[in-house]
Formats: sequence, structure tokens, C-alpha cells
Amino acid sequence: MLELQSVCYHPATAAQPVLQDIHLRVPPGALTLVAGRSGSGKTTLLEVICGLANPDRGTIRWNGEAMSARQLRWLCGLVFQFPERHFLGLTVGQELRVGQRRVSTESLQAVLNQVGLPDLPLTPAPEQLSGGQQRRLALAVQLLRDPRVLLLDEPTAGLDWAVRDGVLDLLQRLAQERALLVVTHEPEIFARLKPEGWRLEGGVLRPLHQETSLRCP
Repeated sequence: MLELQSVCYHPATAAQPVLQDIHLRVPPGALTLVAGRSGSGKTTLLEVICGLANPDRGTIRWNGEAMSARQLRWLCGLVFQFPERHFLGLTVGQELRVGQRRVSTESLQAVLNQVGLPDLPLTPAPEQLSGGQQRRLALAVQLLRDPRVLLLDEPTAGLDWAVRDGVLDLLQRLAQERALLVVTHEPEIFARLKPEGWRLEGGVLRPLHQETSLRCP
């Protein structure tokens, strides 16, 4: 169980706190969803959770144990909204081996199968892939690390409906094995997964009401 307790974050460049007294529980076995408009702090929330930004106050715990930023970076895997901006490998194979140099080709193929890319060759540049393939490749890179917490920033943004359905099926499977938190400005897309829903607005996190949990205002 991932737990945020009274987490606040106020960067020096912001007039107001980006996150104010955030309380959040992300249990394994189900999808947790945080909805919000662009600029509401959703990505910042993920960066704080995975140890890329240090909160000004509050505690992040895993199974009851307070985590340091370094421990969070090992615990969590983060897939950004635009993964192509973060690719380091010159080929798909090199990208998958970033930080995993000794991983076997069989293991690479197994994780590509897991994310729905069974026939993807290892030789093309990641930038040559479609948007949906790039999201899945970035996810495969994180799965090779076997994180206990998976954080996804707008995983369906800009994808057509056919590709979105495949991504939703994949997220449903992944949520059974680990704590999975998705942030999005399109919560209605995730309706069939029946997530635990929250809205981030003005730095404050509030539960989404049942009747509006899958609609953005």
C-alpha cells in the first residue's frame, strides 16, 4: 500500500502551493485515478511520489514504512506523457537495456509481449515508432525494473480509440500485480476499469463523487 500523508509542495517559482495537504492511498490490485485540468499539478504529484521532487512537508509510506526520495526512486516506475522526450537508446533494444545491460533477449521479448508489442523489432530507433508504440515501449522499460508502484502520466492522451482500448486492457492487467496510479484530464475514458477516483484542483485532492467521477467539468 502506497500512502501520502499531509504532503505539501510549494516550489519557489510558484505563487501558490502546487500540492496542499495531500492525503492519498494507492492499494495494489486496483487502478487509482487522479483527474485534473492541464496545469493542475498532476505531473508534479507523480514526480513527488517517485522521488524526483521533495515535498516541503508530509510523508510518503510504502506498507507503513516512511520512504526517502532515494527509496521512492527504486520503488516507483514513472511513464511520462511524452516518453519520446526521455528516450536514451538509439534503438528499441538499447532503450530497453538502459540500466539493464545484462538482461537477456528472451527477457526483452517477454516484456514486449506483456505490453502488446510481440512483433516489435529491436533495431529501429524509438522515435520511428507510433505514439501508441512509444507509450508501450516506455512502459516496457519500467516493467523490466519490476517496480512495486507504477505511475502513468496521461497514458491515453492523443491516442485513437482502437489504441486506447488496448492500453486500457493492459492497465487492467497491470493493476492486478502492483499499485497503479494514473493521472489524466480525461477520466471518462477509464470508466470501464471502475477506478478509485480523485480530482486535483487548486492544489487540493478531493474524492470524485459517484455521479461525476468520470466527467471533467
